Amino acid sequence: MKEQLIKAMQRNQLVDIMYFAKDGVISKRRIQIVKMIGEKLQAYCFVKHAKRTFIIDNVLAVSPVTYKERDVI
Repeated sequence: MKEQLIKAMQRNQLVDIMYFAKDGVISKRRIQIVKMIGEKLQAYCFVKHAKRTFIIDNVLAVSPVTYKERDVI
């Protein structure tokens, strides 16, 4: 999982993630990774329209966003 996130960051690529929050809620987020520090990543979240910090171990799935899908959100 971490390798996919690193590749997305290096390619400046948008990704959709399924994320398990600390309150137990699973959510889908569209993010652009800004930086990765240790076991956390900072990214701009297009769902919340703000910069967010995510714990890498809580990322359940990663899917690159294709060019056509960018127009959906």
